[in-house]
Amino acid sequence: MTRRRRPFRRPDPVRAIGRATLALVRGTGAVAIFAARGLAAPGFSLPRLAEQLLRIGWLSLPVVGLTALFTGAALALQINAGGERFQAGDVVPAIVAIGMARELGPVLGGLMVAARVASSIAAELGSMRVTEQIDALVTLSTDPMGWLVAPRLWAAILTVPLLVGVGDTIGIMGGWLIGTTTLGFTSQAYLSGSWAFLETWDVVSGLIKGAVFGFIVALAGCWFGMHAGRGAAGVGRATTGAVVVASVGILGANFVLTGLFFT
Repeated sequence: MTRRRRPFRRPDPVRAIGRATLALVRGTGAVAIFAARGLAAPGFSLPRLAEQLLRIGWLSLPVVGLTALFTGAALALQINAGGERFQAGDVVPAIVAIGMARELGPVLGGLMVAARVASSIAAELGSMRVTEQIDALVTLSTDPMGWLVAPRLWAAILTVPLLVGVGDTIGIMGGWLIGTTTLGFTSQAYLSGSWAFLETWDVVSGLIKGAVFGFIVALAGCWFGMHAGRGAAGVGRATTGAVVVASVGILGANFVLTGLFFT
Protein backbone atom coordinates (compact mmCIF):
# COMPACT_ATOMS: atom_id res chain seq x y z
CA MET A 1 0.00 0.00 0.00
CA THR A 2 1.52 3.31 -1.03
CA ARG A 3 1.07 6.47 0.99
CA ARG A 4 -0.47 9.39 -0.81
CA ARG A 5 1.76 12.45 -0.72
CA ARG A 6 0.27 15.77 0.27
CA PRO A 7 0.25 18.31 -2.56
CA PHE A 8 3.00 20.90 -2.27
CA ARG A 9 1.69 24.35 -1.37
CA ARG A 10 3.71 27.39 -2.11
CA PRO A 11 3.99 29.88 0.75
CA ASP A 12 1.48 32.67 0.33
CA PRO A 13 2.89 35.87 1.91
CA VAL A 14 -0.38 37.74 1.45
CA ARG A 15 -2.30 35.09 3.38
CA ALA A 16 0.38 35.03 6.09
CA ILE A 17 0.22 38.83 6.47
CA GLY A 18 -3.56 38.65 6.60
CA ARG A 19 -3.53 36.01 9.34
CA ALA A 20 -0.97 38.02 11.34
CA THR A 21 -3.05 41.19 10.98
CA LEU A 22 -6.22 39.44 12.09
CA ALA A 23 -4.40 37.94 15.07
CA LEU A 24 -3.04 41.39 16.01
CA VAL A 25 -6.47 43.02 15.78
CA ARG A 26 -8.07 40.16 17.71
CA GLY A 27 -5.41 40.37 20.45
CA THR A 28 -5.67 44.16 20.69
CA GLY A 29 -9.42 43.97 21.02
CA ALA A 30 -9.19 41.32 23.73
CA VAL A 31 -6.71 43.42 25.73
CA ALA A 32 -8.88 46.54 25.31
CA ILE A 33 -11.97 44.68 26.59
CA PHE A 34 -9.93 43.25 29.47
CA ALA A 35 -8.71 46.75 30.41
CA ALA A 36 -12.22 48.24 30.24
CA ARG A 37 -13.62 45.43 32.39
CA GLY A 38 -10.81 45.89 34.90
CA LEU A 39 -11.28 49.66 35.23
CA ALA A 40 -15.08 49.44 35.55
CA ALA A 41 -15.38 46.16 37.46
CA PRO A 42 -17.98 46.07 40.27
CA GLY A 43 -17.05 45.09 43.80
CA PHE A 44 -14.18 47.56 44.02
CA SER A 45 -12.63 47.34 47.47
CA LEU A 46 -10.92 50.36 49.08
CA PRO A 47 -8.84 48.20 51.46
CA ARG A 48 -7.57 46.23 48.46
CA LEU A 49 -6.75 49.53 46.73
CA ALA A 50 -4.85 50.77 49.80
CA GLU A 51 -2.86 47.53 49.89
CA GLN A 52 -1.88 47.92 46.23
CA LEU A 53 -1.03 51.61 46.70
CA LEU A 54 1.48 50.51 49.34
CA ARG A 55 2.90 47.62 47.33
CA ILE A 56 3.14 49.43 43.98
CA GLY A 57 3.91 52.97 45.13
CA TRP A 58 5.68 52.99 48.46
CA LEU A 59 7.77 49.84 47.91
CA SER A 60 8.91 51.10 44.48
CA LEU A 61 10.19 54.39 45.89
CA PRO A 62 13.75 53.21 46.77
CA VAL A 63 14.53 51.83 43.31
CA VAL A 64 12.96 54.82 41.52
CA GLY A 65 14.76 57.28 43.81
CA LEU A 66 18.18 55.69 43.38
CA THR A 67 17.71 55.48 39.61
CA ALA A 68 16.77 59.17 39.44
CA LEU A 69 19.67 60.22 41.68
CA PHE A 70 22.33 58.49 39.58
CA THR A 71 20.68 59.56 36.32
CA GLY A 72 20.60 63.24 37.32
CA ALA A 73 24.22 63.14 38.45
CA ALA A 74 25.41 61.42 35.26
CA LEU A 75 23.33 63.76 33.11
CA ALA A 76 24.99 66.80 34.73
CA LEU A 77 28.44 65.41 33.97
CA GLN A 78 27.52 64.61 30.36
CA ILE A 79 25.91 67.99 29.65
CA ASN A 80 28.85 69.81 31.18
CA ALA A 81 31.33 67.82 29.07
CA GLY A 82 29.33 68.46 25.90
CA GLY A 83 28.47 72.07 26.71
CA GLU A 84 32.08 73.06 27.22
CA ARG A 85 32.72 72.33 23.53
CA PHE A 86 30.37 75.21 22.71
CA GLN A 87 31.24 77.40 25.70
CA ALA A 88 27.78 76.62 27.11
CA GLY A 89 28.55 74.96 30.43
CA ASP A 90 26.10 77.28 32.23
CA VAL A 91 23.10 75.43 30.75
CA VAL A 92 23.72 72.35 32.88
CA PRO A 93 21.06 73.13 35.57
CA ALA A 94 18.33 73.97 33.03
CA ILE A 95 18.99 70.97 30.79
CA VAL A 96 19.10 68.57 33.74
CA ALA A 97 15.79 69.90 35.09
CA ILE A 98 14.00 69.84 31.72
CA GLY A 99 15.45 66.45 30.78
CA MET A 100 14.43 64.86 34.07
CA ALA A 101 10.91 66.35 34.07
CA ARG A 102 10.07 65.64 30.44
CA GLU A 103 11.78 62.36 29.61
CA LEU A 104 14.19 60.68 31.97
CA GLY A 105 12.08 60.85 35.11
CA PRO A 106 8.91 59.35 33.56
CA VAL A 107 10.62 56.81 31.29
CA LEU A 108 13.23 55.46 33.71
CA GLY A 109 10.74 55.54 36.59
CA GLY A 110 8.22 53.65 34.46
CA LEU A 111 10.81 51.05 33.42
CA MET A 112 11.90 50.49 37.01
CA VAL A 113 8.26 50.04 38.08
CA ALA A 114 7.74 47.69 35.12
CA ALA A 115 10.67 45.53 36.19
CA ARG A 116 9.49 45.33 39.80
CA VAL A 117 5.70 45.53 39.63
CA ALA A 118 4.72 43.90 36.31
CA SER A 119 6.71 40.78 37.15
CA SER A 120 5.30 40.68 40.68
CA ILE A 121 1.68 41.02 39.51
CA ALA A 122 2.10 38.43 36.75
CA ALA A 123 3.78 35.94 39.10
CA GLU A 124 1.15 36.40 41.83
CA LEU A 125 -1.89 36.16 39.54
CA GLY A 126 -0.26 33.39 37.50
CA SER A 127 0.28 31.32 40.65
CA MET A 128 -3.34 31.90 41.62
CA ARG A 129 -4.44 30.79 38.16
CA VAL A 130 -2.29 27.63 38.29
CA THR A 131 -3.48 26.68 41.79
CA GLU A 132 -7.12 27.36 40.77
CA GLN A 133 -7.59 30.10 43.38
CA ILE A 134 -9.14 32.33 40.70
CA ASP A 135 -11.63 29.57 39.86
CA ALA A 136 -12.43 29.38 43.57
CA LEU A 137 -13.24 33.11 43.59
CA VAL A 138 -15.70 32.57 40.74
CA THR A 139 -17.24 29.67 42.66
CA LEU A 140 -17.74 32.00 45.63
CA SER A 141 -19.53 34.51 43.35
CA THR A 142 -16.59 36.94 43.54
CA ASP A 143 -15.63 38.70 40.33
CA PRO A 144 -11.84 38.26 39.83
CA MET A 145 -11.74 41.44 37.76
CA GLY A 146 -13.06 43.55 40.64
CA TRP A 147 -11.16 41.70 43.37
CA LEU A 148 -7.78 41.28 41.67
CA VAL A 149 -7.45 43.45 38.56
CA ALA A 150 -9.24 46.73 39.37
CA PRO A 151 -7.24 47.60 42.54
CA ARG A 152 -3.94 46.99 40.75
CA LEU A 153 -4.88 49.07 37.70
CA TRP A 154 -6.10 52.07 39.71
CA ALA A 155 -3.24 51.86 42.20
CA ALA A 156 -0.66 51.97 39.41
CA ILE A 157 -2.44 54.86 37.65
CA LEU A 158 -2.47 56.87 40.89
CA THR A 159 0.97 56.08 42.29
CA VAL A 160 3.32 56.13 39.30
CA PRO A 161 2.79 59.90 38.68
CA LEU A 162 3.71 60.50 42.32
CA LEU A 163 6.82 58.35 41.87
CA VAL A 164 7.68 60.35 38.75
CA GLY A 165 7.34 63.64 40.68
CA VAL A 166 9.56 62.40 43.48
CA GLY A 167 12.02 60.99 40.94
CA ASP A 168 12.20 64.32 39.10
CA THR A 169 13.05 66.12 42.34
CA ILE A 170 15.68 63.57 43.35
CA GLY A 171 17.19 63.63 39.85
CA ILE A 172 17.51 67.42 39.92
CA MET A 173 19.12 67.11 43.34
CA GLY A 174 21.56 64.57 41.87
CA GLY A 175 22.57 67.14 39.27
CA TRP A 176 22.78 69.79 42.01
CA LEU A 177 25.11 67.54 44.02
CA ILE A 178 27.51 67.11 41.10
CA GLY A 179 27.15 70.75 40.02
CA THR A 180 28.08 72.15 43.42
CA THR A 181 30.82 69.66 44.29
CA THR A 182 32.48 69.05 40.91
CA LEU A 183 31.42 71.59 38.28
CA GLY A 184 31.98 74.81 40.23
CA PHE A 185 28.36 76.01 40.60
CA THR A 186 27.20 77.67 43.78
CA SER A 187 24.08 76.17 45.34
CA GLN A 188 21.97 79.29 44.69
CA ALA A 189 23.16 79.65 41.09
CA TYR A 190 22.43 76.00 40.30
CA LEU A 191 18.93 76.01 41.82
CA SER A 192 17.96 79.35 40.24
CA GLY A 193 19.23 78.08 36.89
CA SER A 194 17.11 74.92 37.27
CA TRP A 195 13.82 76.71 38.01
CA ALA A 196 14.35 79.66 35.62
CA PHE A 197 13.72 77.62 32.45
CA LEU A 198 11.45 74.89 33.86
CA GLU A 199 7.83 75.45 32.79
CA THR A 200 4.69 74.04 34.35
CA TRP A 201 3.89 71.98 31.26
CA ASP A 202 7.29 70.27 31.50
CA VAL A 203 6.28 68.85 34.87
CA VAL A 204 2.61 68.18 34.05
CA SER A 205 3.45 66.32 30.82
CA GLY A 206 5.79 64.06 32.78
CA LEU A 207 3.10 63.30 35.35
CA ILE A 208 0.59 62.45 32.59
CA LYS A 209 3.18 60.11 31.10
CA GLY A 210 3.57 58.52 34.52
CA ALA A 211 -0.16 57.78 34.75
CA VAL A 212 -0.15 56.19 31.28
CA PHE A 213 2.98 54.15 32.05
CA GLY A 214 1.46 52.96 35.33
CA PHE A 215 -1.63 51.78 33.48
CA ILE A 216 0.53 49.91 30.94
CA VAL A 217 2.57 48.23 33.68
CA ALA A 218 -0.44 47.04 35.68
CA LEU A 219 -2.36 46.00 32.56
CA ALA A 220 0.55 43.89 31.29
CA GLY A 221 1.02 42.22 34.67
CA CYS A 222 -2.70 41.47 35.10
CA TRP A 223 -3.20 40.26 31.52
CA PHE A 224 -0.29 37.82 31.52
CA GLY A 225 -1.02 36.69 35.08
CA MET A 226 -4.69 36.00 34.42
CA HIS A 227 -3.82 34.11 31.22
CA ALA A 228 -0.81 32.20 32.56
CA GLY A 229 -0.26 28.64 31.37
CA ARG A 230 -0.08 25.59 33.56
CA GLY A 231 2.80 24.81 35.89
CA ALA A 232 5.89 26.72 36.90
CA ALA A 233 6.90 27.13 33.25
CA GLY A 234 3.61 28.88 32.50
CA VAL A 235 4.10 31.30 35.39
CA GLY A 236 7.67 31.95 34.25
CA ARG A 237 6.53 32.73 30.71
CA ALA A 238 3.82 35.03 32.06
CA THR A 239 6.34 36.94 34.19
CA THR A 240 8.80 37.37 31.34
CA GLY A 241 6.08 38.39 28.90
CA ALA A 242 4.66 40.98 31.30
CA VAL A 243 8.02 42.70 31.79
CA VAL A 244 8.89 42.68 28.08
CA VAL A 245 5.49 43.96 26.93
CA ALA A 246 5.34 46.60 29.67
CA SER A 247 8.85 47.88 28.85
CA VAL A 248 8.26 48.04 25.11
CA GLY A 249 4.81 49.55 25.69
CA ILE A 250 6.30 52.31 27.85
CA LEU A 251 8.88 53.24 25.21
CA GLY A 252 6.27 53.21 22.44
CA ALA A 253 3.78 55.23 24.47
CA ASN A 254 6.52 57.71 25.38
CA PHE A 255 7.23 58.31 21.69
CA VAL A 256 3.55 58.87 20.93
CA LEU A 257 2.94 61.14 23.94
CA THR A 258 6.08 63.19 23.27
CA GLY A 259 4.89 63.74 19.72
CA LEU A 260 1.47 64.84 20.96
CA PHE A 261 2.78 67.11 23.70
CA PHE A 262 5.73 68.83 22.04
CA THR A 263 5.01 69.07 18.31
